Amino acid sequence: TEVRAQLKKQGISPKIVRKKSQGLFSNDKRIVAMDIAICTRQIATMLAAGVPLVTTLELLARGHEKPKMRTLISNIVNDVQSGIPLSEALKVHREYFDDLYVDLVAAGEHSGSLDEVFDRIALYKEKSEALKSKIKKAMFYPAAVCIVAVAVTALLLIFVVPQFEEIFNGFGAELPAFTRF
Repeated sequence: TEVRAQLKKQGISPKIVRKKSQGLFSNDKRIVAMDIAICTRQIATMLAAGVPLVTTLELLARGHEKPKMRTLISNIVNDVQSGIPLSEALKVHREYFDDLYVDLVAAGEHSGSLDEVFDRIALYKEKSEALKSKIKKAMFYPAAVCIVAVAVTALLLIFVVPQFEEIFNGFGAELPAFTRF
């Protein structure tokens, strides 16, 4: 009803208003490594363009599509605004920012080349995620073949071998030892 009221104020009269369903494997709820890689690339680009760090982080916090990512970046912005160095603010969130990431940001802070450091981190993260994706794709086929092989073997042992046993018993013969096993 709220959405209908807002749309009517804008001069739009919808026939049907319904909640957008979440996909079965939707990643909207959790932060994945690719989110961090994309965010790092955005920080690197904005810093290289001369946008101040706090402004960059505020823009990213407001503009991100995932609520958890917005919250994460907002927490980092609050820490940085309170005077904590960025590397220390990132260190609080170890599950998203590993030691290498935090240490490189600290080195960038000390050297004054934070934009270059973020660019290198972004490049590393992007390549790392691309490699992980290739490995997952490469492992899919062998895993699928193994699953099908196990399923076919199970079907043979459950349904076909008992049929052979009946046939052999009908002839008065016994199944070979390996088949009985």
